[in-house]
Amino acid sequence: MAQWDLLIRGAKVFDGEGTPGRIEDVAVAAGNVVARGANLPVSQAKQCVDAAGRWLIPGMLDIHTHLDLEVEVAPALDEVVRHGTTTVLVGNCSLGTCFGSQETNGQEPIVDCFTRVENIPKSVLRKCAQAMTWDNPEDYLAHFNNLNLGPNIAAFVPHSMLRIEVMGLDASISRAPTESELQKMEQILEGAMQLGYLGLSTDGLPFHYLSNDPHTDKRIPTQFASFSELRRLLKVVRKYDRVWQTTPIIENRLKALFYFTLTSGRLFGKPLKTSALSAMEMTAAPNSSKLFLGVAKLLNSKFMDGRLHFQALGTNFRVWSDGIVSPLFEELTSTAELIALEYDDYEGRQRLMHDPEWVERFRREWRHGRTGDDFASWKAARGLPDSLVIREPEKLIFDGAPCTDWDGESFAQVMARAQKFKAGDLEAARSASEREAFERIEIELRDDADFALHMLRSYDKSFRFYADVANAGNRSTLEFLLHENTLPGFNDSGAHITNMAFFDSNLMSLKLAREHGEETIAKVVKRLTKDPAETFGLDAGSLNIGARADMVLINPDAFDGWEPDQTRVLVHREIFEHEQMVNRPEGIVDSVYISGEVAWQGDEGASEALGKQPLGRYLHSGGSSEQLTRAA
Repeated sequence: MAQWDLLIRGAKVFDGEGTPGRIEDVAVAAGNVVARGANLPVSQAKQCVDAAGRWLIPGMLDIHTHLDLEVEVAPALDEVVRHGTTTVLVGNCSLGTCFGSQETNGQEPIVDCFTRVENIPKSVLRKCAQAMTWDNPEDYLAHFNNLNLGPNIAAFVPHSMLRIEVMGLDASISRAPTESELQKMEQILEGAMQLGYLGLSTDGLPFHYLSNDPHTDKRIPTQFASFSELRRLLKVVRKYDRVWQTTPIIENRLKALFYFTLTSGRLFGKPLKTSALSAMEMTAAPNSSKLFLGVAKLLNSKFMDGRLHFQALGTNFRVWSDGIVSPLFEELTSTAELIALEYDDYEGRQRLMHDPEWVERFRREWRHGRTGDDFASWKAARGLPDSLVIREPEKLIFDGAPCTDWDGESFAQVMARAQKFKAGDLEAARSASEREAFERIEIELRDDADFALHMLRSYDKSFRFYADVANAGNRSTLEFLLHENTLPGFNDSGAHITNMAFFDSNLMSLKLAREHGEETIAKVVKRLTKDPAETFGLDAGSLNIGARADMVLINPDAFDGWEPDQTRVLVHREIFEHEQMVNRPEGIVDSVYISGEVAWQGDEGASEALGKQPLGRYLHSGGSSEQLTRAA
């Protein structure tokens, strides 16, 4: 009688331990790895897979997603699984759904918090909120037992939602909590840690605003918390050896450093594991990550006894914009006002863009740090800009332009021809469609601020362009991925649905590693599997005997010639009734197994089981639910 359900034969196994790959057979029974070695007997297996020429690695983790919403309406999360990711972390950046929809008195916290921060249309959010049947963290975890999960899932307690739960939305953004409210937040957080939540997530980015009137000029609730409030809540997280996920207060570097000291065991009695954004080579500030990593080195030293790591994106950080609708432009007050208007409010945007006061402010902000004759320009030239949003016209590239001749060209190239055309050189227009587009220009094109204003007035959201915000050319990406004070992450999977597509980040990390040899491959596999699993206290990321059989077969030859920018596409998602940007590399992921069941298979796509039966499960941080119950 066959004793194994599955036998994968002859793969080069990188098991997540950081050791070199070796040719092995791996046997699976009852969803777990039960045997490894050379020439395991085929007769003992019900199914055999010839994996010669393939890598076998543990299922990879995505430690920074906003799939909290999509999992409720499409729990297969097939865009994740097709890339070899078998465990996702949700509840990041202080936003999440563990308290349900939290709708009271006409307020919609899910819609209010997620719309602008994560660039998800309100119609999508309302559809997801309608699927929520729970109103507390315990029932939230229990409801996963009723979903046909594709990948495993684990969740943070989101601080903005915790404040709303205890204080109400209006109070959470207008006053400090009372002592009884603070105690209530501590009690809820303590209970969540006992249930197996990952920790607490907060946020400090200055361009994360609410989206519903009358709050569109207010930031999300977590940003109204004092240092004292965070210290008290994080004392609970520290007690359970869980994780604080956060983003830095980039407006004030000294204040950001002060808040990061919360990781210190020397100052607060016990180290606090801290996962922060972000280690990348920023286009506008190439040396900023050196500062972040220097802070981590200091705080993680024996002197401070901290546990801080920064999340490193495994690919180039290319962000698309639909007109002005993009996370990039929340940083400027003028463009943030445009984004704050309802998505379909064309007339409102037009009124604003024809307001002389707004136009003057837009021009001033668009040109700030780029005029060459002031202190802001001096700082920007040295990689210390006041703003990180890309506005240089040579770095803004059309991709979905109103005139198809422009696709692949920069704003600067098109603007130069338009200026010649408006000056009387009618031959500057290269085609009839370009001539027609140039004839629509009604304002003087003094500079790129005027050109950007013309594009927004004339085409609103019906043109697309992108900018490489960080990791341009992937010059330093691998270096950041392997740094001792980082972990691969910051993919933002499930958010910014028309602006980003980093589902492939783990695969790009493997491609970069392959270019440097097998020792680097082994290190990167460990960084994508065992290291995050251990950091977040999860039963994942391993191919050891007894481990859950979450595994991925990779065809390494398919990395040749693949570039993520070439496979990022917009597709219509029926579940959202909206377009979403995804990444569809071909041939790299041969098969994905979750709990020993095939979930994805190469060109055939999703298996019959994916989305039809539960494959993944909720992973309790710190142990199984039974262990946590006994400990509590």
